[in-house]
Amino acid sequence: MIELTADLTLQNKRFAGITLAKGTYLYCGSANGPGGIAARVKRHCKATKKPHWHVDELTSNGAGRVVSVLVVPGGNECELLAGLLDQSTPVPVPGFGSSDCTKCASHLISTGVGNCLMLLRSLAGAA
Repeated sequence: MIELTADLTLQNKRFAGITLAKGTYLYCGSANGPGGIAARVKRHCKATKKPHWHVDELTSNGAGRVVSVLVVPGGNECELLAGLLDQSTPVPVPGFGSSDCTKCASHLISTGVGNCLMLLRSLAGAA
């Protein structure tokens, strides 16, 4: 779960000019690289980093902060998102975080903090 403390206009070439409103967002991703989930979360919690993934723009330079992480061992982010998107959750930026995915509209969803917590709890119960 990522909280944007102010509106953020994306600069990434693919999404340049799209503005995300201040608020709470849920991002689903995997961490198959070196260091696994611990290294990936640590990276996303750092304010200063060289952008590599779409989500880096949300967590860099004070734009937003990681407020909660749910690790689903063996979980597939596309399957998790399919369950969340069945609930008509808004997709603020089509294709965000899912450029290598053909199934998902986006790996970033927008909802209030209460709804994010409810969704995370339901996922934790299903895991």
